[in-house]
Amino acid sequence: MYQRAVDLDIERMAEAGDRYAQVCLGRMYHFGLGVGKNDSSAVEWYRKAAEQGHADAQFSLRDMYQHGWGVDKNNSTAMEWYRKAAEQGHVRAQLNLGMIYEIGMFDIRHNNSIAVEWYRKAAKQGDADAQNKLAKMYENGRGVDEKNNSTALIWYREAAKQGHAGAQLNLGMMYENGKGVDQNNSTAVELYRKAAEQGYDDAQNNLGMMYENGWGVNKNNSTAVEWYRKAEQGHGNAQHNLNRLTRTEILIDSDPNLN
Repeated sequence: MYQRAVDLDIERMAEAGDRYAQVCLGRMYHFGLGVGKNDSSAVEWYRKAAEQGHADAQFSLRDMYQHGWGVDKNNSTAMEWYRKAAEQGHVRAQLNLGMIYEIGMFDIRHNNSIAVEWYRKAAKQGDADAQNKLAKMYENGRGVDEKNNSTALIWYREAAKQGHAGAQLNLGMMYENGKGVDQNNSTAVELYRKAAEQGYDDAQNNLGMMYENGWGVNKNNSTAVEWYRKAEQGHGNAQHNLNRLTRTEILIDSDPNLN
């Protein structure tokens, strides 16, 4: 596709002021697609498109300043372009701006209320990451008037329907603990499984616990071990659970009085 852009003389179009050609040419130089990789040229073309109000170009230019690619690193300038893109409705800029305010980084003071505003804008555009983060803010009562599990459930469900593993895990925990919804271990297991099958280690550990204790599913230590083992690489609790359960199984097998 980018070679075709070269064949169509996209640079001539960009030089004529076409902002879509400019941002395309910026990407081509940034990633070396159809042309030699050159971050300085990428910055030049991104800037031309960004100054014409192209949100993707503004978001990309923010990246260049944030990382110092083809230009001196400058967090203040990066944030200016971030904000311009977000104010135009660029969903990833809105999400990332929310994260910056939630964490407090790039010389921006931590502010959960502003984080919620940006998460909400991105969430309403259907961004699953933003929906999950907005739900978490409502669940924990951060940046909102008060905790609201009902609203948290709405946003977790929206993100979970899109296959967001984190939201599936969080929604599963709401069902397991009966937060804002009738307690239902079977539904929790379904949600944990969906996230676990995507490789989400927290969900794999939780699913292992459900099988070990027989919550919402028939008790099955062998299956519990399988899920703990999947999660154990980067999950301390899963390692602990696996060691504890396998040690218990060995003791039971070796002592007939425990059977």
